[in-house]
Amino acid sequence: MSHGAGLVRTTCSSGSSSGPGAGAGQPGAGSSEGLLDPFYPKLRAALSKVTQMITLLIAFICVRSSLKITYSAYSYFEVVTICNLIMILAFYLVHLFRLYRVLTCISWPLSELLHYLIGTLLLLIASIVAASKSYGQSGLVAGAIFGFLATFLCLASVWLSYKISCVTQSTDADV
Repeated sequence: MSHGAGLVRTTCSSGSSSGPGAGAGQPGAGSSEGLLDPFYPKLRAALSKVTQMITLLIAFICVRSSLKITYSAYSYFEVVTICNLIMILAFYLVHLFRLYRVLTCISWPLSELLHYLIGTLLLLIASIVAASKSYGQSGLVAGAIFGFLATFLCLASVWLSYKISCVTQSTDADV
């Protein structure tokens, strides 16, 4: 027997024909028409990405506008929050403009999963460091709290969007 890991996307973030108005008999309601996906902004995955981006932006602004005591800890926090924000925006635009159909050489679900796993880990580390070096300054504490909130939102997005399982496969030599 061989063991293999499987990755299954449990939500459809590509805005397929399951959106409103995509039923049969409606002209122009197919999911392959046009560049812009009009149903994607209404999906849970899109709203989750928007919430994550807003939370990361607030965390960045809180830390950026505060008087910093330990500059290196907060510059790391700023870099991590902005990089995560840019990557989440990139994935949002990929799904909004259906670029996953054009760029088929990239496994979009796998790349988004890897981004969330690595980005969430880095954001958690940055938030812990920011919280430990805040020294009671309100802006730095608020930035750390929003960093933890963004970490939780990223974890929730991964938890609700993917199911990772180990699948046992039989290797029969008789077949």
